[in-house]
Amino acid sequence: MRVQRVLMPDSEAESWTVLGDDHVPVAPIERYLAYLAWGEKSPNTVKAYAHDLKDWFVYLAGRGLDWRSVTLEDVAGFVGWLRLPPQARDGRVAVLPTADHHCAESSVNRKLAALSSFCEFHARHGVPLGELMVTMRPAGRRGRGSSYKPFLEHIAKSRPQRARTIRLRQPRRRPVVLSAGDAQAVLDGCEHLRDRLLFALLLDTGLRIGEALGLRHEDIALAERQVSVIPRPNANRVRAKSGRSREVPVSSELMRLYADYLNREYGVLDSDYVFVNLWGRPHGRPLTYSAVYDLVERLRRRTGIDFEPHQFRHTYATWLLRKGAGMESVKELLGHASITTTMDTYGHLTVEDARRTLEAAGWFTGREVRL
Repeated sequence: MRVQRVLMPDSEAESWTVLGDDHVPVAPIERYLAYLAWGEKSPNTVKAYAHDLKDWFVYLAGRGLDWRSVTLEDVAGFVGWLRLPPQARDGRVAVLPTADHHCAESSVNRKLAALSSFCEFHARHGVPLGELMVTMRPAGRRGRGSSYKPFLEHIAKSRPQRARTIRLRQPRRRPVVLSAGDAQAVLDGCEHLRDRLLFALLLDTGLRIGEALGLRHEDIALAERQVSVIPRPNANRVRAKSGRSREVPVSSELMRLYADYLNREYGVLDSDYVFVNLWGRPHGRPLTYSAVYDLVERLRRRTGIDFEPHQFRHTYATWLLRKGAGMESVKELLGHASITTTMDTYGHLTVEDARRTLEAAGWFTGREVRL
């Protein structure tokens, strides 16, 4: 089996499907992925779910199982199978007990989420899979990792709640934040104003890289010093992850850098996009993800800093919180759909943050008891 990219003939919209060994789309997966595409899910989401369901059907085929009559034990076996290295999944290669798991807990949980959604979709069409991946639990038992209770939760606290039957516990990872020195080194390591503007924009606004690459000149308001993030189709197939527009205030320094970029490098080029190919081919076309990651590789070698574009977003949010910005404000600036996402991602304190809080409260200097 393999995952195949698909372009719609009329709109050239991108989607994905899974082909069997006979090169024909796997019908139950195709129906579900078409449902996701009709619901205007991100092509990246459709692609990820296609790979996840391909793994599920490869696992079933290796054991002669019918997808319509699997059991919870089969799902548990699938989890164990995912944790094996690919070369050991057919049983011909032994795996040492000390070997690392192939799929991380987060990857396994994502695949289980895709499988759960797939089963619920087909259950609504008469396939008896409705209770395979989801069970009902008594109200009031929230997961240990949940840090936020929704508004008016108490009204429905007596109702049973849906919970996934199998889920791996995954360690909470703190977002990687760049130091001021590292962020400055990356900016100074850029040879072109276009590249410096790109990373300065990520640091000054917290935009995702896809949102930055989809920016048009009309989205930048020089006088108001703000950038508008607008979900729309893009020629370079980048995508704003959030489904709603937002405006983000920016600094005057960023606006001056943008003006310098237009005057010195962009010139009279006729394009709606802010970030375009100026030295590579095709000339004038909007930058793609691959072009940015080639740039990142060059900057890593030049600066010796192992960074990712998304770390600028984490740095922006963390610096805002350390300077006293409220969690709700950070949520709106980042474009999170729920404050739960913001709190779960950035609701942490490092030892240094805690020390600054204690010092500001006079804990170390204003004691009433001598130690």
